[in-house]
Amino acid sequence: MAEASGRTLVTSVLFLDIVGYSKKSVADQMSVKQSFNDTLAKSLAPMPTADRVILDTGDGAAVTFLGNPEDALFSGLVVQNSTDLPVRMGINLGPVRLVRDLNGQTNILGDGINVGQRVMSFADPGQLLVSRSFFEVVSRLSDLYAGLFTHVGERKDKHVRAHEVYGVNLAPEALPEFVEATWGGQWAAAVGLPTSADRELDARADLPAQVFNAGAHLVVSGYSQLSVMAALEELAKTGSQVRSPISKIGNKWIATCDHPPTAAEECRVEELGYMRIVTGPSREGVAEKLQDLLQGGARLVHDVDEASGVWTAVCEISS
Repeated sequence: MAEASGRTLVTSVLFLDIVGYSKKSVADQMSVKQSFNDTLAKSLAPMPTADRVILDTGDGAAVTFLGNPEDALFSGLVVQNSTDLPVRMGINLGPVRLVRDLNGQTNILGDGINVGQRVMSFADPGQLLVSRSFFEVVSRLSDLYAGLFTHVGERKDKHVRAHEVYGVNLAPEALPEFVEATWGGQWAAAVGLPTSADRELDARADLPAQVFNAGAHLVVSGYSQLSVMAALEELAKTGSQVRSPISKIGNKWIATCDHPPTAAEECRVEELGYMRIVTGPSREGVAEKLQDLLQGGARLVHDVDEASGVWTAVCEISS
């Protein structure tokens, strides 16, 4: 920045103004200005500090972009879609000079910033207008940029100087995809816009969790915490118990639980002398446990039968 001081540069300038700011009370001005500053800072988050110069104008700000000229458009679009404040904005591409003010801070002078202010003055609250010079450069960067602009017409400022201005038209719901397609996913994420990766995760969040056999235990994995909770609840109905709570690893939610007990494991074997009475909640479980005893040399006394909701079988072991 110091090396550029005193030089004339052709840069893009974004001028912003809070409509009706001066009519508010001091307390309201402080609250509104803080909200405005937060929104503007958010819109500048992806850009290196050395690539921009911010001037506080009291009821707004003027930002000179020393990097790519289209970065002014990025900031304007983010502000436009991130605040309910009545902010009007204008962008110009023109010559400016970086100088030092009385406090040794960087200041901006020149026609580039003056015209930016004039273009902003033609805008309505919530509107973003650009000068012809900015339009001529940025609209030729790609078809995506060209489709943003609508010719508004000629406007004259208080010095009777004519300015051709263009409106920027982008639906709020189209902003995330447009930003990702032009500036990239990192810039979109830096200002809190959903990226294609986020949208893919949101779509997967509705998918049911998967259960994997990891040997000593089961692993439950899903793209949402709710899907994993639902799977664990179903496993709990079969007698499975959670071993490790749900936690997020990467872009997935993970938990582990015990294997559900088998039907035979749910059965009881009571000993009455040489008699063995097998009881359980299912025919299959009692039959499996009975078969184990018979294979061990026991003799069947009473085959599997049900009474009052309990399945029972009786066998006798040899003395």
